[in-house]
Amino acid sequence: MNLKSPKVSVICLCFNHRDYVVESITSVLNQTYQNYELIVVDDGSSDGSIEVIERFISQYPQIKFVKLATNQGICKAFNKALASTTGDFIIDLAADDLLLPLRLQKGIQTFESLSDEYGVIFSDAEWIDKQGQHLYFHSTKYPHDTIPQANIYKELIERYFICSPTMMFRSKVIQKLGGYDELLTYEDFDFWIRSSRHFNYFYSTEVSVKKRKLENSLSHNQFKLLNKQGDSTYRVCNKILELNENLAERDALQRRINYEIRQSIRTLNVGLAYRYIRLALKNKSLHYAH
Repeated sequence: MNLKSPKVSVICLCFNHRDYVVESITSVLNQTYQNYELIVVDDGSSDGSIEVIERFISQYPQIKFVKLATNQGICKAFNKALASTTGDFIIDLAADDLLLPLRLQKGIQTFESLSDEYGVIFSDAEWIDKQGQHLYFHSTKYPHDTIPQANIYKELIERYFICSPTMMFRSKVIQKLGGYDELLTYEDFDFWIRSSRHFNYFYSTEVSVKKRKLENSLSHNQFKLLNKQGDSTYRVCNKILELNENLAERDALQRRINYEIRQSIRTLNVGLAYRYIRLALKNKSLHYAH
């Protein structure tokens, strides 16, 4: 491998993923592209994950291992690892997901074919169950011809279509953002919004990862009664209000707010619904002011 080839930093976040973390780490070790660094972070696991990780990586001294005494949450844990990365590109890998062997190689090839305006690439994914069996492809629910590219900021305000673990991004993107927002309980919506304001996105129809569907995951629990993720989404919507530059984007935010009001009521979070109503009024005042 040419030593001058770009380096990829893979940050693997583990929180009570004892049954899956070795398979996830192995998926990185099996990459065809070898100019990478792997940083594994255990975010205060209580299920024996640390012992499993330490036993496995004892064979691989090149793997960096960060052990956090208490659970810090995705954003803080990621940022702690990010501070020590040296790669030109970053992959955020949950310890229950898997990279396919060509993921890094194809990612580097894609970036080399794009201009520097493109900061993030993402792709199709295969969803699997806890045993690793096929469930469906991401493109089954989100067909290729419905996925926008390049400047996708407005589309990201309105709807979900990116499978997060498929993302690979330039290190300068996350540096510009100052890392993940540590006040949030989840990272992807905020990252999409803030990064897409400054960088283009590119979509590949190839499957690059296997995304595991677990009952205790954040995404699975987001629609449960009185869940805590709603406050983070509200914080991001306030950021959108400040980032928006035109009427079309403000209209997109209005549609997002209307959706979040319905979700807040459905999950019995009346206080959050009231805050969204006030945000909607503020957004409308900006709309009419222009």
